[in-house]
Amino acid sequence: MDRRKFMNGAAMLGAGSVISGFSPSDLTSTPKPKKIKHNPIGVSTYSFWQFNGPKENVPMELCIEKAAAMGFDGIELLLVQMNSEDNGYLQKLKKQAFHAGLDLMGFSTHQGYLSPEKRYREQNISKTLHQIELAYKLGIPTMRLNTGRWGTSKSFDDLMANKGMEPTLEGYTDEDGFKWVIDAIEQCIPTAERCGVVLGLENHWGLGRTAEGVKRIVDAINSPWLQVTLDTGNFLENREAQMELLAPQTYLVQAKTYYGGGKWYTLDIDYPKIGEMMRRHNYKGYISLEFEGNESPDTAVPKGLELLRDAFWYEL
Repeated sequence: MDRRKFMNGAAMLGAGSVISGFSPSDLTSTPKPKKIKHNPIGVSTYSFWQFNGPKENVPMELCIEKAAAMGFDGIELLLVQMNSEDNGYLQKLKKQAFHAGLDLMGFSTHQGYLSPEKRYREQNISKTLHQIELAYKLGIPTMRLNTGRWGTSKSFDDLMANKGMEPTLEGYTDEDGFKWVIDAIEQCIPTAERCGVVLGLENHWGLGRTAEGVKRIVDAINSPWLQVTLDTGNFLENREAQMELLAPQTYLVQAKTYYGGGKWYTLDIDYPKIGEMMRRHNYKGYISLEFEGNESPDTAVPKGLELLRDAFWYEL
């Protein structure tokens, strides 16, 4: 009899709970954590070399080995650091990276179209077409592109001391330069499309020193095969505002770090804030670490990986 009274009372308590809008499950319900995914993080082979000594001292094979051991998702190859352009060498690198669990996710190249000499521009167009073919053979989906520089600085050190600014060639203007660069890159688009390689115009001195300059060229060509390679260390003023302007067209982010002090300058880059900005623009692509400091890459590069892992993620 006592048991029956207890069960009836419990039933009435449950009914009262429903009537009052309260459910026992409310006692244990807590907000579930949002599901996130981290952006894949790669590292440029430049990070292990930085043009310090002969490139043979830091071969691509060693860079791939170190990147895999450090826990990166991919590796960006610096073309001038490669020992060969023979297909056998390219396929050897591709095979090694695949077996190490790394994507070959970026191809950093050099070229320039900022010259009044038509022959010079044509040579650099041919050079770019060849580089696109190399990226295709390597299976790399995006390739860094430069506008080139006026070349009026005495040296790269002088250019850096002047914050990347240099005067135009006598008798010419930036307007002339934009026409040359746009015309040259337009001629590279069909090959990029045929090979499936997205060209990423980088904010990298010359007419690409400012976000406005990069965007002007990309918008003028207006092709899905020309986007932006966004370098966090090449805006020396109004960094976040300039990055915001290019974020919607960014196809690859190159993230600079300066452990041990920078080679030319040291920037205090707020990566959590940049990560938040890229999430607003729904960026889910690769972040490529470019270490440009004086500390040993063996200790500095892993610290950069940890920094970028924490900063770049997005909600699923």
